[in-house]
Amino acid sequence: MDRSRYRNVWVIAEQRDGRVKRVTYELLGAARALADARRANVWCVLLGEGVTAAADDCIARQADTVLVVDHPELATFVDETYANVLNRLIDRYTPEIVLCGATAQGRALIPRVAVRAVCGLTADCTGLSIAEDTGLLLQTRPALGGNIFATITSANHCPQMATVRPRVMAEPQPDPTRKGEVLAESLDDGLVSRRMCVLESVVDNADRISLADARFIIAGGRGLRGPEGFGLLRDVARLVDGAVSASRAAVDAGWIDYTYQVGQTGQTVQPKVYLACGISGQIQHLVGMQSSDIIISVNTDRDAPMMKLADYAVVGDLFEVLPAFIRKMKQV
Repeated sequence: MDRSRYRNVWVIAEQRDGRVKRVTYELLGAARALADARRANVWCVLLGEGVTAAADDCIARQADTVLVVDHPELATFVDETYANVLNRLIDRYTPEIVLCGATAQGRALIPRVAVRAVCGLTADCTGLSIAEDTGLLLQTRPALGGNIFATITSANHCPQMATVRPRVMAEPQPDPTRKGEVLAESLDDGLVSRRMCVLESVVDNADRISLADARFIIAGGRGLRGPEGFGLLRDVARLVDGAVSASRAAVDAGWIDYTYQVGQTGQTVQPKVYLACGISGQIQHLVGMQSSDIIISVNTDRDAPMMKLADYAVVGDLFEVLPAFIRKMKQV
């Protein structure tokens, strides 16, 4: 195929109510490094209603061009409509690389786009770089149940497409002095899908700090011995304004809901402090939290992988260590 037709690195922005989500900024930072290696530009594609004002924020975070489709029909995410619009834009502007967040929205959207564009897609990447010899996108992700990391290339098709989990890439600091271009595209009515419509949106008002935003996370694994152990973790979380999470083993045992799971098949987090209690540290879990600033592990097994990864390893029974921690915190 003639690769010379394809140029630039695209980031598909994710937004809600006109506010761009952090994963978009993280991807813009990654896209900057890729584009510099390819001597290309970073484009950000922004779809929705009332999103034009967010273009400047994207430029401040490394976008050179922001391609905006601002229309009431795009106010609510409908995967088929969004895919129709993106494929039209890809056909028109021929990007070399397309990146998107590995979120619920991204996972619903990008596979549709890739199939229609007849190109490869690597999901849940943890690393992106450019091959020095071929110029291809090197896409690294966990494979074989998370036991190894595979590096994948799409040598025969363009664009090269990848999704990246939130909190994997570093968010660039905004530079309000950066200049860029905003291109406004109209919405062809024929691209709007009428097969699906949103009847109602229900906001999750759960009274807990989200894992994505938490600065302190206390996580429980099989060492909690049962669902009651998470009560102890919640006591700690309340004292430090933190959030509770879990390993897959605890979720699979039915001790806590899947929405709390961190790891390859759960969420990726990057808190200031990650306190792992009774978690051995299988690679599937580590890929979801290893970028935490400070990792503390409490385990009776000093040779557990999590204990070796931790900045501070506490060899002991969590049912003795955590109550002592709670008593100490209440004295502060």
